[in-house]
Amino acid sequence: MLVYQGVELETPPSGHEREFHTLFNSDALQFLSELISTFQAEVDKVLNFRVLRKVQLDLTGELPGFLKDTAHIRNDPSWRVSPVPDRLHCRHVDVGDLSPCDTQRLIMGLKSTAQGLQIDFDDGNCPTYRNQIKGIYNVYQAVHNQFQDVPPISQAPVLMLRPRAWNMVEHNMMVNGREVPGPLFDFGLLMFHNAKLILQNQSGPFFYLSKVESYMEARLWSQIFFWTEKKLGLPAGCIKATVLIECVLASFEMEEILYELKEHSAGLNCGIWDYSASFVNKFGHRADFLLPDRSKYVDMEKRFLHSYMDLLVQTCHRRGALATGGMAALLLPGDKESDLYKTALRTVTRLKLLEIKAGVDGFMVYDMDLIEPMQKLFQLHSHGQNQLLQLREDITVTPKDLLIMPAGGVTQYGLRYNIAVGVLFIEAWLSGRGHFFYLGKVEDSATAEISRSQVWQWIRHQVRLEDDGTVVTRALVSSLAEGLMEDLKAAIHCQTSRDKQRLMTAVSMFLEIVQKNDFPQFLTTYLNLDHTFLSSQSQHENRQTDAAPKARL
Repeated sequence: MLVYQGVELETPPSGHEREFHTLFNSDALQFLSELISTFQAEVDKVLNFRVLRKVQLDLTGELPGFLKDTAHIRNDPSWRVSPVPDRLHCRHVDVGDLSPCDTQRLIMGLKSTAQGLQIDFDDGNCPTYRNQIKGIYNVYQAVHNQFQDVPPISQAPVLMLRPRAWNMVEHNMMVNGREVPGPLFDFGLLMFHNAKLILQNQSGPFFYLSKVESYMEARLWSQIFFWTEKKLGLPAGCIKATVLIECVLASFEMEEILYELKEHSAGLNCGIWDYSASFVNKFGHRADFLLPDRSKYVDMEKRFLHSYMDLLVQTCHRRGALATGGMAALLLPGDKESDLYKTALRTVTRLKLLEIKAGVDGFMVYDMDLIEPMQKLFQLHSHGQNQLLQLREDITVTPKDLLIMPAGGVTQYGLRYNIAVGVLFIEAWLSGRGHFFYLGKVEDSATAEISRSQVWQWIRHQVRLEDDGTVVTRALVSSLAEGLMEDLKAAIHCQTSRDKQRLMTAVSMFLEIVQKNDFPQFLTTYLNLDHTFLSSQSQHENRQTDAAPKARL
């Protein structure tokens, strides 16, 4: 453990001493210490407010709505967010789930024709100490033009830096006797080492903000941005951030969130799976919020989701902010002449065309082979760099629109699929990876969240399968998980006894999570605080070579 003026920091993972000493010089540690000391109490407040709000909803049985206390903000037509820099005028296609510790994929992204890269320390990343240090250092290399045969940062796709969300802590650093908030660890290091150079190249600093649940959390981020700009001698308002609306409660506060970040806003983003999972998170114990099989009955065409997207576009464009959509998770087969390739491309095109017609200014893809066809889709069905002039004044979204659950039941296929995704995500984390490939899609913490949430909810409400009327019970889920073992072994290319043991551990952890009486709020928080994950992380980093972990096909 290294100790520096109230900061305790774990020594570097083996093989990453150079990266560690570059990032954690005395000035950087001083900056991090001041940043965290300044805002730790405010972070505690917003997390406590989340708990209070959930308890109030549970005790009263009330439903969320548009806030009365902030009606004056929504009713004032005059305010706008500050104009975004030129580099953000066109947001058509970003590469999503780009775990920055995967050097090879990061370099591929920097060489691509995408408008932006979601440098993801959150959903698509497993936050081991090695991964965080390697990922932040890789961003440093990209910004400082240290990768060979890669365009300079002024010509590469813009880096949309996505720190961890407020629910995550960094175990390897303590300030004033406490483990530090994960997002402040990520944000502080990224800003300290890169902000001035990115700004000089008119390429940032730009951020994605994950899992913001209220305008109070947006206000905290605004305070952090202003403080950081002043501390680093940067122009006020130079940081721009896109807020991901991933919680149903935040969908009622979109205007307020934009208002709090109006000097720093790069817009709002909507996605499907974290947002859908938030309904189980907040209301899952209520029978009238039973979410049907996502593999059959949940998509962006359903009323509660398309209303959310319509409202987000309307809200953003009304205030001069950009509205972006979710990520296409499908992977294109290698043979472009095959029927499978054509079917996959048609599927992505249909879903993304819905978003373009709704007025979004851009969205994300995982597969870089989708960049060009999706950019062409924008060119065919929209005009100019963005759709800010589409004000969507034709729609009125009510609380009922946002809260109505889609009709439908539960299938055995959907239950098995959710079990598989949940287990494989935990196995990926135990291996030090934040995402994985399964049945032609990339899966990450967002799909893992909805998967384990649905299984927990279906057990809680003892739903019956459409197939044969069987009741979903703990015993049924355990039996199906056991029956999936051969498929799961094939999915992870299980070859050694260690692989098998890790998979069995993942199954046990998944079954433990979906059987809990009280719903664990975030799967990633649960794992990040769990002894099994922490001990496996330590063992993994002791075994790991210098190569970054990569998602396995």
